[in-house]
Amino acid sequence: MMVHAHPDDESIVTGATLAKYAAEGAGVTLVTCTLGEEGEVIPPGLAHLASDREDTLGEYRVGELDKACLALGVRDHRFLGGQGRYRDSGMMGAPSNDHPRAFWGADAEEAAARLAETIREVRPHVLVSYDEHGGYGHPDHIQAHRITRRAFTRAADRSVPGTPWRVRKLYAVAQPVSRIEESIARLNEEAGPFTPPARVSDIARGTPDTAVTTRVDATDHWAAKTLAMRSHATQITVEGERFALSNGIAQEIDAVEYFTLLKGPTPRVRRGEYETDLFAGL
Repeated sequence: MMVHAHPDDESIVTGATLAKYAAEGAGVTLVTCTLGEEGEVIPPGLAHLASDREDTLGEYRVGELDKACLALGVRDHRFLGGQGRYRDSGMMGAPSNDHPRAFWGADAEEAAARLAETIREVRPHVLVSYDEHGGYGHPDHIQAHRITRRAFTRAADRSVPGTPWRVRKLYAVAQPVSRIEESIARLNEEAGPFTPPARVSDIARGTPDTAVTTRVDATDHWAAKTLAMRSHATQITVEGERFALSNGIAQEIDAVEYFTLLKGPTPRVRRGEYETDLFAGL
């Protein structure tokens, strides 16, 4: 089970992994916390969606997410608390942080209880979300991390009504600093349709290499990930092997994805090597 903040997050940072496990027959569940109502719309022809006070953009992005799930082979998708229960909070410090339904302002215990109910229903062995920084500091990503950690514990709590379920492993999405630096070098070597990044922070906060525990090589599913990213046309522009968000900064489409094990059996690997399977040790 993967818990993501907005439509498109699942494809950008974990799309290849989702496609790999779905293709291999694993039960794959995606939980999305908001509809992405505050996303910055890229295509001029759809610009009207971003200024619509009725949250038309969120409804439109639900359709994009449906297409992405189809491309990735994800058949079980849910919105946390039901579609529209929580709203995209926008970037940190934005007025939208104070919206009555903003995910950032939601009661974390209540949201975690909702997620724990889903965990008990689905009974996943592995749970994936973000680290405590939310990858790049977005409030909804940070909140998703907080409620996922709470739900991980709550789902197994026998004092909570219902049938308990113990998830065996909890992961955070990771973006190794060294990997980003290598990508920046490549992006600056060849001219492309987007602005090349100048520093790690242009792409993400970056995860210290020493904190990364797991590397999932899903190269065979690069095409599925790319198709899923193309589905999110309001948010992502794809050109060949590169893509850009609304800031126009180039990034590579990578089907080798990384994670940090937060809870669960410690990977039994040689020093300097990665665990290669999210289900390793189970």
